[in-house]
Amino acid sequence: MEEDKTHKKSKQNRSSPELFPGEPLLRRSTELINSLISLSQSIRVFAVKWQSIRSKLEELLSSLYAAGTSDSGENSSLSGAIPAILDTITECHDLARRCVDLSYSGKLLMQSDLDIICAKFDTHINNLSQICSEKLQRDSYAMVVSRPGFGASREEIKFYVNDLVSRMKIGGRELKKQALIAFNEVIHEDERYVKIAVEIESLIGFLVKFIDSREVAIQEEAVKAISVISGFDSGKSVLVCAGVIAPLIRVLESGNEVGKQMSTRCLMKLTENSDNAWSVSAHGGVTALLKMCTNCDCGGELVCGVLKNLVGVEEIKRFMVEEGAISVFVRLLRSKDEVSQINSIEFLQIMAFGDETIRRMIVREGGIRELVRVLDPKSTFPTKAREMALRAIVNLCFSSMSDLNDLMVYGFMDHLFYFLRLGEVSVQELALKVAFQLCGISEEAKKAMGDAGFMPELVKLLGAKSFEVREMAAETLFSMVLVPRNRKLFVQNSQNLGLLLQFLDPEEANSGTRKFLLSILMSLTRCNSARKKIIHSGYLENIEKLAKAEVSDAKKLVRKLSSNRFRNMLSGIWHF
Repeated sequence: MEEDKTHKKSKQNRSSPELFPGEPLLRRSTELINSLISLSQSIRVFAVKWQSIRSKLEELLSSLYAAGTSDSGENSSLSGAIPAILDTITECHDLARRCVDLSYSGKLLMQSDLDIICAKFDTHINNLSQICSEKLQRDSYAMVVSRPGFGASREEIKFYVNDLVSRMKIGGRELKKQALIAFNEVIHEDERYVKIAVEIESLIGFLVKFIDSREVAIQEEAVKAISVISGFDSGKSVLVCAGVIAPLIRVLESGNEVGKQMSTRCLMKLTENSDNAWSVSAHGGVTALLKMCTNCDCGGELVCGVLKNLVGVEEIKRFMVEEGAISVFVRLLRSKDEVSQINSIEFLQIMAFGDETIRRMIVREGGIRELVRVLDPKSTFPTKAREMALRAIVNLCFSSMSDLNDLMVYGFMDHLFYFLRLGEVSVQELALKVAFQLCGISEEAKKAMGDAGFMPELVKLLGAKSFEVREMAAETLFSMVLVPRNRKLFVQNSQNLGLLLQFLDPEEANSGTRKFLLSILMSLTRCNSARKKIIHSGYLENIEKLAKAEVSDAKKLVRKLSSNRFRNMLSGIWHF
């Protein structure tokens, strides 16, 4: 036994940090604690114990910083407490070294020693807390220490943050608020402060605790800080482990508007990690968010952002449906707030994606009618909302003939034609894409488009600057003239054929547009009147040039034009 004590003593002398005479004890204490925290990170045994010890060391460090900052110098109570703290740090350093080297004599004995060290740290922390309280009572003008300058070292930043933590811990209402304001200033300007903050468990704990504060200013500053920290991956996990989700949701349920907005922002960042979605739902987050939409017509970007993050979990999506999310967001389609309306359109599409049951539910709740209403040219909805509504109609309605019929009843075809003819460039191009998709659904849809006057507008778009627009217009028009009734309507308008032939340029490089134009002409030759107009149009020469250039579609067209009673008219022009 005596031999073991001798070994322990010699080991301690060999591996513990050396104390230098004359060095300020407070500064030496903080340096040793930082060194011990660093050393403990490399320990692979008794992980839970050492995690607890690290937390106590961080708290002890904060308490030392708080007790040691004074305008009147170091007080006698602190001077008397530091030697005992140094002894405990030295003893803990020896235990840490033996755990790193795996040189301890037995697990049970080491566990006992670690428990004793934890108890000693608790005693020191309590003593320092009392010293700080007395000090603050004496000094009513206690202020937050000056922040480090630009380019400060990590240790200087950590010293400053720990000082703020100590004031959050032991200060009164005003001092806590000042510390939080100062903390928010630095983390907004320099992310190094955030990286250090997530390492200080007690700081994160205080921020989470302050969310429930009755002092609005303290609550808002705490949530503001959490919003910044939650923007970092390392911060998300630390905050969730500290239990941040439940108090954030309590703010959604009963906080003021500013608090709700900031809490929602935090939740949106935290739920970017789908693992946190369950926690939000379990604490009533879905219900609280939907209630915000219902009560204040607020389907804004933040609320929808959180819900969109949550909807990726199938069970949570089902719960949203049970809670009435579909009817809530269909109602928000009528909102006069552009952001709420746009986010509602997007959210409903996400909900319905790949889910026929939810798609039908949106239809039953009146979603189609509301989306068509957004497209009404007489309304004052913004361009972006109209674009979103068009896309949503395609996604929600084009897979069902009955829904397409409802669209026609609600005036969708007239609205689509209006934007194809007179819409802003972005809406016009989107309307063209929708028309193209509509042609691929059924012959009845093509007939309806022909009756609505789409073909002359599509011919005009053949002269658009955009190659993509020209080609899509040509392909859509080709699909439409395959319908006999549309061919007759097309030929009846004398301008249609003339413009079509005009856009057939033999000098233009081979393109999809030219291919579709030739295919359109080929289809039109089924009408006698169309064949006559093509031959007498003055543009027949362009078709012949293409045929001579071995363009197969042009050759087929010439053959078609030269058949039957027109053969004699064209003999001598082309020989086979």
